[in-house]
Amino acid sequence: MNTRKLIGKVSATEKNPSSCDEFQFWLSDDTILSPFDIVLVRNKTDNSITYGIVQDIFHITDGTGHISNYVSSDFGNAETAPLTRRLALSYAKVSVIHNTKENFMPVFEGSPVYMADGDDIQIALGLDSIDEKTAIPTGLMKVGNNDPVPIKYNGDFLIGPEGTHMNISGISGLATKTSYVMFLLKAIQHKYKEDVAIIVMNVKGDDLLHVHQPNEKITDAQRKDWDDLGIPCAPFENVKYLYPYRRQKSRLYANTALSTEDLEEQFHHQQAANFVYTFEHDINKVDMLFSNVDDPNYTIEFILNYIDYGLEFRGDLSWSDFKEALKGFCSKGSSRKNDSNILIQSWQRFRRLINNSINDDIFVNAKSAGKDQHQVYLSEEVLNIKGGEMTVVDIAGLTEQLQCFVFGDIIRSIYSLKHGDFDPDERSSDKPVPKKIIIFVDELNKYAPSTSSKSSPLLANLLDITERGRSEGIILFSAEQLRSAIHDRIKANCGTNIYGRTNAIEVSRPNYKYVPSVYANMMTRLKKGDLIIHHPVFKTLLKIQFPFPAYNQGGDK
Repeated sequence: MNTRKLIGKVSATEKNPSSCDEFQFWLSDDTILSPFDIVLVRNKTDNSITYGIVQDIFHITDGTGHISNYVSSDFGNAETAPLTRRLALSYAKVSVIHNTKENFMPVFEGSPVYMADGDDIQIALGLDSIDEKTAIPTGLMKVGNNDPVPIKYNGDFLIGPEGTHMNISGISGLATKTSYVMFLLKAIQHKYKEDVAIIVMNVKGDDLLHVHQPNEKITDAQRKDWDDLGIPCAPFENVKYLYPYRRQKSRLYANTALSTEDLEEQFHHQQAANFVYTFEHDINKVDMLFSNVDDPNYTIEFILNYIDYGLEFRGDLSWSDFKEALKGFCSKGSSRKNDSNILIQSWQRFRRLINNSINDDIFVNAKSAGKDQHQVYLSEEVLNIKGGEMTVVDIAGLTEQLQCFVFGDIIRSIYSLKHGDFDPDERSSDKPVPKKIIIFVDELNKYAPSTSSKSSPLLANLLDITERGRSEGIILFSAEQLRSAIHDRIKANCGTNIYGRTNAIEVSRPNYKYVPSVYANMMTRLKKGDLIIHHPVFKTLLKIQFPFPAYNQGGDK
C-alpha cells in the first residue's frame, strides 16, 4: 500500500453520503486528477479493496455566493489580494466498479484514497482474469503522471463465442476511426493467425490500399507503444486487393485512386485482381441493387420473383439481353404485362432503376479470358479466402448504390462459405474454411441507416449477422460519423462500442443517455488518438490511446 500515492480521504456528508455505487473524496492540494482515473480505498472491516473510477471533479469554497467573493477582493479589484481568505478544497465524485471480496458496503468517512497503479487497474477492470490466449490489445490507458498501462479486450467477447461485433463512431478525420480499427485488426491477425480471415472495405481514396507496406514516417516513440502492447510494429500480412473493373486500359482496367505504379507492382506480385459481374453468374444478386430503394408495395420484389421464373430471362443471356427483355414489359400494348400481372408503370420504374445501375464497367457481358485484365468474380474470391488472409475490396470509386450492391454480395458470399452452401468445385483452396471471418465496413449509415426500409435485402443480411453471426463465426466491425444514424437493432447487438470525438448535438441524442454527462461532454473535445471504450468485460467506460498506424496510409505517398 505504501507504493501507491495517497491523494485524499473519503468525505461522506449528510447531503452527499457514500453508497454502494458511488462515493466522494477530497483531494490533497498537490493532486492532479482527471475523469476516467481509477482510485482505490481499503476497507478496514474485511481488508478488501474497493476500486472506483473518477466521474467528475469539483472545487468549492465557504463563500456564500459570487458577490461575497467579489466584495472580498476590494469590490472587484482583480489586482489586489482578497481581504478574506476563503476556505477551499477540490473533491471528486467516484463510481464504484469493483471490490476484491464482493463487499459493496459503502466506504467509510475518512478512509484514505489512493491512486491505482498498473496492477490495480488490471484487477479493477477484471483484466487479471482474462486468458492470455484470447486477450486482444485494446490500447494504452494513462494513469496520472505515470507511464500508460496496456489494456486488453477479452477476445471471447469481441470476436466470439461469448459476444461479438464492434462499432466505432466519431467526427471524420478527428476521431481516427479507421486507424483504430486497423490497429485492432492487426492485433487480431497477429494473435489468431490462420484462425481468422479479414475482409476490409476501402471507401476513401487509397487510404487502405497500401496496408501491406510499412509506414516509413513512424517514430521510435510510436514504435514503443506497439512494443508495450506486445504487437509487432509491422504492416499486414497476406494481403490481396480487389478493384472494380474499368475498361480504360491506362489504369490497368481498375477503377481506383491507387497510382498506376502501385497497381503494376500489386499485379506483378499477384496481390490484386479486378472484379466483374456477368448476367449468367450474378443475376440472382440483382435485388441488392435496390437495398436503398423504397418499395412500400413490394412491387420490386414481385418483379424480381417473376424474373427468377420467367421464360424471357432464361438461357444464355447478357446484361444487354436482360435490358432488352425488360423493355418488352414496358411498352403499351405488350401482351407480356398480362403474363406477369404487374402494372406497366411498375415495370417501367424497375427498368429505369436497372438502366441507371447496370451501366458501370463492372457489369460485363462475358468474363474476359485475357490475363492482362485480371478479371475475377468477387463472390468466388470470398469463397476462396483462407485463414490469416486480409482481403481489401476497393469501392471508393463506385456510386453509393453500387457500393451497397458489392457489400451485399460480400455478405451473402460469406454466409454461403460458412454454411457450406456452395459447389465444392468453387472453392479451389485446399485449406479449411476460416473459423472466423471479420468484415470491416466504414460509413455503416449507408448500408443500415436508422431510416432503412424494412424490405431492404442488405439490411436483412446485416441484421442476420449481428443477431446470429456470433454462433457462425461471422463478425462485423463497423464505423460511422453519427451513431444515431444507425439502425437500432444493429447498435443493440454490438458488444463493443467505441466513441471518438463527436459534436454536442450528437451527444445530446438518446443514444448517449446512459453515458455520464461529464464523459459525454468530454467526447466533444477528445484529442486525435483518444477514444472512449465500452466493452462487456470492462466494468466501466474507459479512455484509451492507441498506437500510430504501422502501415502505409497512402495519400501523399
